[in-house]
Amino acid sequence: MPERGNLLLLGTFIHCKSVQELEYIHNAAVAVDGNGKIVGIERDHQDVEQAKGALLKSLAWSASDVEIHACKPGQFFFPGFIDTHIHASQYPNAGIFGKSTLLDWLETYTFPLESSLKDLAKARRVYTACVRRTLAHGTTMASYFATIDVDATNLLADICLDLGQRAFIGRVCMDNHDISPEYYRDESTEKSLEATLKTVEHIRSIDPTFDMVSPVLTPRFAPTCSAELMTGLSVIQRDMGLPVQTHVSENKKEIELVAQLFPDSKSYTDVYDECGLLTDRTILAHAIHLSEEEASTIARRGSKVSHCPCSNSALTSGVARVRWLWDKGIDVGLGTDMSGGYSPSILEAARQAVLVSRHLAIGLGASAETTPEELERSQLMPEEVLYLGTRGGARCVGLEKRVGGFEVGMDWDAQLIGLGSVDAAGMSEDDEHGNLEVFGWEKWEDIVPKWVYTGDDRNTKKVWVKGRLVHSRA
Repeated sequence: MPERGNLLLLGTFIHCKSVQELEYIHNAAVAVDGNGKIVGIERDHQDVEQAKGALLKSLAWSASDVEIHACKPGQFFFPGFIDTHIHASQYPNAGIFGKSTLLDWLETYTFPLESSLKDLAKARRVYTACVRRTLAHGTTMASYFATIDVDATNLLADICLDLGQRAFIGRVCMDNHDISPEYYRDESTEKSLEATLKTVEHIRSIDPTFDMVSPVLTPRFAPTCSAELMTGLSVIQRDMGLPVQTHVSENKKEIELVAQLFPDSKSYTDVYDECGLLTDRTILAHAIHLSEEEASTIARRGSKVSHCPCSNSALTSGVARVRWLWDKGIDVGLGTDMSGGYSPSILEAARQAVLVSRHLAIGLGASAETTPEELERSQLMPEEVLYLGTRGGARCVGLEKRVGGFEVGMDWDAQLIGLGSVDAAGMSEDDEHGNLEVFGWEKWEDIVPKWVYTGDDRNTKKVWVKGRLVHSRA
């Protein structure tokens, strides 16, 4: 039975046609059935009324039986954003990284906050705020790290399902007593695996097919995990076909620590590979300091990378080479990595991805061996970072056939974006559109980059996930 009524969306639709090309679909109508799937598209008509009439006729739908959402002037539909790496448990710490490097930051800020969320009232407050805020920024799918606590992790899954956000939910695994603090660690390898299975079964009980919410196996990162734990998780992965998420090569001191803890492994990446955790359903966050051999291994295994530019800059970790990863055949998505990253917005992450690629180019430009072509190729364009935040992210989470674009058969995971305008006297119409102002002479190819560079959640007017309206801004 359909879960909701049929929808009809009218106006301009923009999505990534490829890594480097946006497609602009004007005077169009999109039909979404009660199960949240796109069942028809009429495009490039003389006006939206003509598109509406043609689509209703082709589907034998009556206008009185559908819920209609039409773009106002200066609005367009865009696919929902996908956050491939975010710590829901760290939401209250967003913007707090002090003078710390990664490892100090974990001990000073992160572990104390995460451990406190065993208080379920506090966890509910944090997780509800996090999910609501990310939805308000247009994030329709998020791959979440929770905490080691089973009940709190299960609560996050409940909240995502209730509020309508797609999610991977990861109970954090960390059993290395030499690295993990005494007050915040798994009692043993066996207890860690048992706790993980409890979360898997809870999520199965609330979403049996993992349609909206799925468990994700989550070894925090190699230093906090024993090889036995990571191998045990890989067995669960093979048996159940679950996704995996963790961190790799984020910080040079972290890499040195991994080398000390796993002296028989050739590299950080090799630690995971030897334990069986590099699969085509694995998301590796950061991947800043990979060697050629490590990148080849990741590509061979089909594992994905979450690019987290805000966090990489905030914690002085380094600059990930997205173009190099693509050239190696590795799928890449965007992650906010909140709270290492200061913002819950994938649009902000996209903006930062453009900027840090420019800094990468500056560094390359200092070398006499760098050709002008190599210098230009290292820089990401607005179209490419929007791809990272939509179709690229969808590939990372294994949902590329369902979300990330507007095609018949895909789910309606989308956001309605509104633009501000400036009148003849140079005055903005109001403040509801934030910093994004359009003068009227810009082409669409100019408007979208303006959104990338100057937009924020005030421009996100409505958000749908699988056809369900999950956020609306007056």
